[in-house]
Amino acid sequence: MPYIASIFIYPIKSLDAVAVTQATVLASGALEGDREFAIVDAQGRFVNGKRNAKVHLLRSTWDATAKAVSLQIQGTEEKQTFHLEEELTELEAWLSEYFGLTVQLARNSLLGFPDDPIASGPTVISTATLETIASWFPGISVDEMRLRLRANIEIGGVPPFWEDRLFANAEEVVRFQVGEVMLEGINPCQRCVVPTRNPLSGETYPNFQKVFSEKRRETLPSWVNLSRFNHFYRLSVNTKVSPSSAGKVLHIQDEVG
Repeated sequence: MPYIASIFIYPIKSLDAVAVTQATVLASGALEGDREFAIVDAQGRFVNGKRNAKVHLLRSTWDATAKAVSLQIQGTEEKQTFHLEEELTELEAWLSEYFGLTVQLARNSLLGFPDDPIASGPTVISTATLETIASWFPGISVDEMRLRLRANIEIGGVPPFWEDRLFANAEEVVRFQVGEVMLEGINPCQRCVVPTRNPLSGETYPNFQKVFSEKRRETLPSWVNLSRFNHFYRLSVNTKVSPSSAGKVLHIQDEVG
């Protein structure tokens, strides 16, 4: 039986993940606390790994109880801790100095800042898929591949690419139950430049996208909906959440059906 093996949220968009044992589904479909904050420049544009490789060198530790975040530059010993409300000005000043441009920390507690605002539910991938993808790239471990792909929900007890059954034709959804939560699979996620880089150093893996796309095409299950692949640099599934599931909670070990 498929089940939730892991749940990850990303409190500050583009920064480090937090592994949790449960997550509440908001009315918007987002997981509570996931990408609730985002670093933005003076024009309101995200400062993320797609646009600024320095993001990869920024380590973050989240303390939800204390409403605080600790930041550390990769390779240094010094760690700075900021209260998200009482020390927001100091936090923004520290980030501005680090990035070399004026930034702010935007917040949206209702929707967060999802990569796909149309399919704003949790992203889904299987553990076996991560293991298979990692095997395509010498020197990249499963844990590192997990950091590169940044999914919310990891499914255990299934074969590689099992999640490819969770999308159908364009304009259609695939409904599936996860514990008490009803999710709607929308589309295979189009990947960006971020997975090509080491998540801790920002170093680019040679020919990552080319190898990924070729291997993805070769290993697509025979039953997969090819109409959703205008290219093969796609992996994991974007979802929506049924309105009836607002307020319900996803747990580790919840069965998927």
